[in-house]
Amino acid sequence: MNAAAQPTSPDLRNPVGAHVPVAGRGLVGTGLAYARRVGAEAVQVFVANPRGWATPEGDPARDAEFREACAAEGIPAYVHAPYLINFGSDSDATRERSAESLRHSLLRAHRIGALGVVVHTGSAVGRAPDGGSRYAAAMAQVREDVRPLLDELDALGDGAPWLLLEPTAGQGSSLCSRMEDLAAYADALDHHPRVGVCLDTCHAFAAGHDLAEPGGATAALDLLTAAVGPGRLRLIHANDSMDVVGARKDRHANIGAGHIGAAAFAELLTHPEAAGVPLIIETPDGRHDPHRVEGARHAADITLLKSLRP
Repeated sequence: MNAAAQPTSPDLRNPVGAHVPVAGRGLVGTGLAYARRVGAEAVQVFVANPRGWATPEGDPARDAEFREACAAEGIPAYVHAPYLINFGSDSDATRERSAESLRHSLLRAHRIGALGVVVHTGSAVGRAPDGGSRYAAAMAQVREDVRPLLDELDALGDGAPWLLLEPTAGQGSSLCSRMEDLAAYADALDHHPRVGVCLDTCHAFAAGHDLAEPGGATAALDLLTAAVGPGRLRLIHANDSMDVVGARKDRHANIGAGHIGAAAFAELLTHPEAAGVPLIIETPDGRHDPHRVEGARHAADITLLKSLRP
């Protein structure tokens, strides 16, 4: 595969950043302003309502402004696709809307210079005719629906974003939550050279990978590499967990304040497959705290993660 070097500044092994808000003044006026406030070296954004199917065109001038600002400041950017996307659904309408939504995210990502689009791997909704699991049928749908989008990605050329598969926390009929599950997903997509992985540490912990145990983060990345091959880990969602290992609950905690603990992130950063991979926090910002200082909790998480870099 074409395992291009990670887009990092020479003095940064792992850029540490955040998912930033964009409502109000847009990608630059809100998003990059927030990134600067919290000390983010990388950013992740939504380019559509994450809980809807709308596919807004966006403003070409603002998209160009964001792309140019990120390039000038050396900030790698990523797009998170909407949460409703599920190619494993038994609803044709959901599958069609999922394809339209992911296509939109990929094209907007290309326009704003984002390096990848994160998409949740989905679940096998419904039951098979015999009353059993729809896993096999759902994985066939993943191939049928996503493979054409990868062909469209190829047409964008060398500057195309990566499609980054994010395993889930294991709720319901998840198609992919354990690191081992990524092997079947990669097979379904023919190990396309621009299909990578976004590892969410809270999801992995919830799915049963005990990152808190000494050697646990190393073991999880070893399993990921065995499943999809080297060079596929392109982004890490760095989130602690409010729940215990194996709980199958996706509830994020601030770094070091949950059941994973800061030491696991330090260990994660020493793994060869994590070299140069950006970290994005999606941790609580304390918005319901009446004494909250905007960005303070995110700034603290980013500062802590920076201090854990080898």
